[in-house]
Amino acid sequence: MDKKNALRAGALAAGTTLMMLLMSSPALALTRDDGDDPGPGLSVIETLGLFVVAPIALFAVIAGLVMVLDKSHQRKDVTSSNLRTKADAKA
Repeated sequence: MDKKNALRAGALAAGTTLMMLLMSSPALALTRDDGDDPGPGLSVIETLGLFVVAPIALFAVIAGLVMVLDKSHQRKDVTSSNLRTKADAKA
């Protein structure tokens, strides 16, 4: 029974993917739409800055803010964190 459902799900996923590939053919991008006015292209440096450096910097800023503003390091269990025990048993 599970094998039949897996086969059905795989066929559905394959069919959906095939339909999406056929509908988004690159040939449709060759003709310009009315009112289409693309701007100037990005240079390599601009592309790297926009799609590589900016996300890494944004991640670093968010991670830094989370670490700085984290309040969990201030909550200490004073009853157990300051205890030092030694074994007094002598055999």
